[in-house]
Amino acid sequence: MKIIAIGRNFIDHAKELNNPPPKVPIFFLKPESSIIRNNQPFFYPNFSKEIHHEVEIVLKISSVGKNISAEFARRYFDEIGIGIDFTARDLQNQCKEKGLPWEIAKAFDGSAPVGKFINKNKFKDVNNISFQLALNDKIVQEGNTKDLIFSFDEIISYVSKFLTLKTGDLIFTGTPAGVGTVKKGDRLQAFIADRVLLDFYIR
Repeated sequence: MKIIAIGRNFIDHAKELNNPPPKVPIFFLKPESSIIRNNQPFFYPNFSKEIHHEVEIVLKISSVGKNISAEFARRYFDEIGIGIDFTARDLQNQCKEKGLPWEIAKAFDGSAPVGKFINKNKFKDVNNISFQLALNDKIVQEGNTKDLIFSFDEIISYVSKFLTLKTGDLIFTGTPAGVGTVKKGDRLQAFIADRVLLDFYIR
């Protein structure tokens, strides 16, 4: 399985990092080794001094698909969850300055904690899902899928032009504004509406 992560999919987040809003979805990949499940801790890596949290709604792909039309995209995922796209911001900035790829800042081991998933049919409207991230009991990020630049359907349609989606693949759909640093000892809790689906510590 693979993780497909969408970048700059909230205008406010693009602005806070001084990036222009994209014209088409921007995506990158994370390997399976980046996943942390079951609220296991995230171990702060020794290669970075500036790890940022980025909370995101996550889609779980349920069918194999290629060149999917947006109107049929909803048939290709069955569960919705929440996760963190940990980013080594110091390494990412160095790579961007040199025009280099930045997988070392995004795809490292443990960079994708993922919480529990909910059947999509439990949601009244998947285009109006509120979510939050709390850092040490303080809300630091808040978002709603109605504010995505590219909707779930648009993301699936676009990505499937280039990559075959397979059952079990995960799509991180973008983070809202409010990203920031974490440190050892911090506790992160991620919510969809008022339900905690991810709760873990930084070690």
